[in-house]
Amino acid sequence: MKMFVVFVTLVHVSQHASAVELYEGEESVLLPCEYRTAELDDPTVVWSRYDLNPPTVHQRQQEGDELTYQNQLYSGRTSMMPDALETGDLSLNLTKLRLSDSGTYTCTVRTLGGQRRVGSIPLKVKVSQHASAVELYEGEEFVLLPCEYQTFEMKDPTVVWSRDDLDPPTVHQRQQEDDELTYQNQLYSGRTSMMPDALGTGDLSLKLTKLRLSDSGTYTCTATALGGQPGVRNIPLKVKVFQHASAVELYEGEEFVLLPCEFQTFEMKDPTVVWSRGDLSPPTVHQRQQERDKLTYQNQLYSGRTSMMPDALGTGDLSLNLTKLQLSDSGTYTCTARELGGQRRVRNIQLKVKG
Repeated sequence: MKMFVVFVTLVHVSQHASAVELYEGEESVLLPCEYRTAELDDPTVVWSRYDLNPPTVHQRQQEGDELTYQNQLYSGRTSMMPDALETGDLSLNLTKLRLSDSGTYTCTVRTLGGQRRVGSIPLKVKVSQHASAVELYEGEEFVLLPCEYQTFEMKDPTVVWSRDDLDPPTVHQRQQEDDELTYQNQLYSGRTSMMPDALGTGDLSLKLTKLRLSDSGTYTCTATALGGQPGVRNIPLKVKVFQHASAVELYEGEEFVLLPCEFQTFEMKDPTVVWSRGDLSPPTVHQRQQERDKLTYQNQLYSGRTSMMPDALGTGDLSLNLTKLQLSDSGTYTCTARELGGQRRVRNIQLKVKG
């Protein structure tokens, strides 16, 4: 019910709003834009995010939607009213909100002889305060890890964000409205921040920018005061390789990497998926068939270090989880889907593990 009320409010008042905030996983948001396009000669409307390449989120012209140059992050998730150019209501409906949807959306009207930028709307998609885990992709601009506590009722409070699998474990520290980063792990240097008035409001959320695969881990938000130390909450963060990435680089000793692969195996008869490296003998890294792993021919370099989702063949998410990264893991990984009567190679991914 709360989510519905927020959505209705956005529809009615956000035409003049300077920013929109909502939570990952919400069904939709309507970004408003109005212009008298009915009075123009052959108008085209483009919604864009200039921090992306390509920048086009959605395009509408007289003949209908033109999505040839749409950024694939938005494929199947954007729409406009069928009669938008006739009514002048150029609002964009964006569905299945993701953290990566955060950014500034610009509505531009183009016509013969020029173009006019109608308006820009910053959209901020946040992790739900009650989220138990967060998943997003390497290279995304930022993630906001939520944490709330009544620090305004505490005496001389200090808040520490940490990862216990790191040495030193400190990700970010705030005390008396100033950051204290003396013991911050250098992996996070220049990439973390909290709200200036965090201790006064109790919003202790951590903003982490320029996401890396090595940022994956469990983040602990702890509020400390004179006389006690309450542990506030833990949030697992999983940073995945972008589905369309052709190469992945990370460092020896990192806990894991998720090599992405998707295919409609649920439409295939008796499918088998094999992850392999052609430079090895035997070449098999991992094999899955009929919802069970078959590791008889697995190269022993990978013994006990590979896994796939239990329902991989049913969902089509054939991603490979590889743990305890070693220098010898560097190579080209091939994800191949086979079925009775044929074989289809899905994709190759170059993995480089650096020392």
